[in-house]
Amino acid sequence: MAGDAEDAAPWLDEETVPTLVEGSGGLRPFMAGILVHWLVLRDVPFAKAYAVAREVERRLEGRTRASTREISDAVHGLLGWGRAPSGHPVPSPADIMITGTGDGLPFSKGILSQSLLATAMDPAAAFSVAREIEHELMESAVREMGRRDLRALACRVLRRRTDAETAERYLLWRRYQEPERPVILLLGGTSGVGKTSLALEVARRLGIGRVLSTDSIRQMMRILLSQELVPAIYGSSYDAYKLLPREDGRPPSVIDGFRAQAAAVSVGIRASLDRTVEESSNLAVDGVSIAPGSIDVEAYADRAHVIFLIIAALDENALRNRFVARASGQKRRLPHRYLENLEGILEIQRYLLALAKRHGVPVVDNLSFDASVRLIIGHVMDALRRSEASDASHAGPPRER
Repeated sequence: MAGDAEDAAPWLDEETVPTLVEGSGGLRPFMAGILVHWLVLRDVPFAKAYAVAREVERRLEGRTRASTREISDAVHGLLGWGRAPSGHPVPSPADIMITGTGDGLPFSKGILSQSLLATAMDPAAAFSVAREIEHELMESAVREMGRRDLRALACRVLRRRTDAETAERYLLWRRYQEPERPVILLLGGTSGVGKTSLALEVARRLGIGRVLSTDSIRQMMRILLSQELVPAIYGSSYDAYKLLPREDGRPPSVIDGFRAQAAAVSVGIRASLDRTVEESSNLAVDGVSIAPGSIDVEAYADRAHVIFLIIAALDENALRNRFVARASGQKRRLPHRYLENLEGILEIQRYLLALAKRHGVPVVDNLSFDASVRLIIGHVMDALRRSEASDASHAGPPRER
């Protein structure tokens, strides 16, 4: 018997002859580490997975052959899962191939839970739903599934676990993964309200691969344009007025400086949007310089879905306290500069809120980071839903042939 194992596995030396496992792919040596990996992928705690794998290894000591059926039954018994499904070996989510355009990819609970975040779900809830979907796949013993079928399964589980609206949001965003018209998210707001952190997290949850800050645009413009030519871009939003010349003998105001800077930076923002439309790639942009009215959103209506939001801290005392906390906890100069220019920052926020009201731009009061992330995603989904409804209404009823 030992000779058979050695003949079937010529890589073995004379002192080490492991148990060979008979499966559809032929004979393979049993490896406890691989079994641990499989079990961890199925949400078995590492310590438990390790103990089960070592026990299975102990039971196989001295044997030269075993079947996947035996190992699967042993694993299910040790974990209290009952008898393993017929014909289903030791489970591994990585064995399930998800097919679609191009080559298939192994099923990943992590990737699926990431895509579920587009529904504005809490990350823990999204992971729980992804785990339930994984368990359904494992119990069905499916080895291959198309992307459409996986989305349909996810939609059914979402309906069962949450509600119809959440399921529809999931399907809606999946339709925009390779869009004819890209999704562009613009997040404006004054300094210190949390725009960049929100933009990065929303982009992560929606799978938006490109995130751009107007600070970067302003920095690039400084390389190309001298301070004499465009002085406003050489200051911050709240002190750019100090660089402007007097007009009619009147000293410029904070809002004069902000408007001059926003007008200059909007040229770079529009260039970035045009490039995004050309490449048909989704984009998130954040920055103080994204002021309602400075970007003609309607000019992109036929080429992109542009969602414009203003992020604010409507409780001005809370914003002040945030700057105080930053200044006391950091040695960098920036938080202190915010405190020194707080009145100018608040003046810009009031101006942005007035512009938002005039142009019909929604405002997100950033009281809670997680709640704001979900609210922004909700705005994105609602805007896309309205756009789809508008496109359908303009298309009219189908023509009779």
